[in-house]
Amino acid sequence: MQNASLLLAARILLGLIFVIGGFGKLGDVQGFGAYMATGGIPAVLAWPVVLFEIVAGLALMAGLLTRPVTLALAAFCVVSGALYHFDPANQMEMTQFFKNLGLAGGYLALFISGPGAWSLDAKTGRASAVTA
Repeated sequence: MQNASLLLAARILLGLIFVIGGFGKLGDVQGFGAYMATGGIPAVLAWPVVLFEIVAGLALMAGLLTRPVTLALAAFCVVSGALYHFDPANQMEMTQFFKNLGLAGGYLALFISGPGAWSLDAKTGRASAVTA
């Protein structure tokens, strides 16, 4: 039971980052699109990115399709970190870059462990851990 509660806490905390971030961007999607364009991503993708953040974050929190969602979120963190935060001359940006890499590690750990017993995946039989 302890592992189930810790995995639930991990899913909620790691999902909350994207849910809050996605909802926060709803106030100025056009401005977010302009920011995306500075990294070479077309501004027209702002809405799909915002929706991805919210839906993926909520799915992770619920433990729904946990493995594909965690891989997508890990990739998102690595790519967005590289495009928008990798600046060795700027310590604050490098802190954000390594934060993104750390989050990617957390998502990969959830990919390996699975969502835990307290998840929608467990209710549908998709919750077994990956074995090496």
